[in-house]
Amino acid sequence: MKKLGAASLLLVAGAASAATQTVDCGRLLDVKAGVWREKVTVHIENGSVKAIEPTKGKGDVDLSAMSCMPGFIDMHVHLTGQTQPQVEALRGQLTLDAADRAYDSVAFAERTLKAGFTSVRDLGASEGLNIAMKRAINSGAIVGPRMFTGGKTIATTGGHGDPSNGKSREERHVHGTPGPMEGVINSAEEARQAVRARYQEGADVIKITATGGVLSQASSGMNSQFDDEELKALIAAARDYGFKVAAHAHGTEGMKRALKAGVDSIEHGTFMDDECIALFKKNGAWFVPTISAGRYVADKSREPNYYSPLVRPKAAAIGPQIQGTFARAYKAGVKIAFGTDAGVFPHGENAKEFAYMVEAGMPALEAIRSATLNAASLLGQSNRLGSLEAGYAADIVAVAGDPLKDITLLQKVGFVMKEGVVYKQ
Repeated sequence: MKKLGAASLLLVAGAASAATQTVDCGRLLDVKAGVWREKVTVHIENGSVKAIEPTKGKGDVDLSAMSCMPGFIDMHVHLTGQTQPQVEALRGQLTLDAADRAYDSVAFAERTLKAGFTSVRDLGASEGLNIAMKRAINSGAIVGPRMFTGGKTIATTGGHGDPSNGKSREERHVHGTPGPMEGVINSAEEARQAVRARYQEGADVIKITATGGVLSQASSGMNSQFDDEELKALIAAARDYGFKVAAHAHGTEGMKRALKAGVDSIEHGTFMDDECIALFKKNGAWFVPTISAGRYVADKSREPNYYSPLVRPKAAAIGPQIQGTFARAYKAGVKIAFGTDAGVFPHGENAKEFAYMVEAGMPALEAIRSATLNAASLLGQSNRLGSLEAGYAADIVAVAGDPLKDITLLQKVGFVMKEGVVYKQ
């Protein structure tokens, strides 16, 4: 297998993948059937899989000693930022512009792709940064995963996602009170305006914060933050514009309100109870667990100066619960799509989530399906992503060994292709 240097990778990444090529796989995971196909060749044309057949000769890319799978999909990331101790985070707020954060995020996007995640759903960034990143990746200007973006998260005044939280009265006076254009609402009418503003800015999905959150500068991480009329208006407007709706939720009551209103997915779901589980199953909603984020914030809560005094107790109370919630939800038959909340922990470590899922009782095959078939279904991309078969995007990742026997191998991806272009080899 020819090894590509950094310069060659950039040339390959920036070029159109129009030529026909072949990839020889020692084994390929058929995620739908749940079996390995031994010694097959993937035929690729114009970035899509044309056919898969038994290996007959020498292909253009030799992965004959590796196990191939569809590219992974992380349904909850924040590529335009990354966790920092509170002092550094505050310094960044005071000294960095949106352009500085955009340059930093280029490395986060490339790191995510090279970890094997060829598609992501980015659920929230201010100042249009994640939408701009999506455009830059699509144009070939930078290297990163295929992005489906939520634009600016929709919140309520003082709620998780209100950018004015934690700022002084003078600071709020200077910058004004955020409204629907900035993703902050206080009525059903403003809820509709906020959805339309996300459509205007080029979002692909609507993200709302149905309850308080861990990392916001507010006292509660669990209280309900939308009333029923606001949720009803949000969902109705989202449907008018063809959006699916993802709801951040830790607390039980806010989660129930969101599920009853008809959201498509609940992110985190920390204090899910039996009634919530019944609503998930009744409405066909998806659960995106983000165990990685929970474990990370729980660990960091024990460091006295990493988080602010407001955040630390929330991280300690909420973070350790998520893996147990995931175990109960999986056992109860709730539909689960893979998501990590990367950015809350360092980008590129997304694949740790697989091990946490298996540790909590999910078989390795089901964990991989959650990041392929299930994630593609939630995205509305089941006819294009999440599987390797004719007509699907040529998104291929490969590892040495059998990840169905050792799921931690997915943290050591050795090959990444997105739409027929090699990014890691």
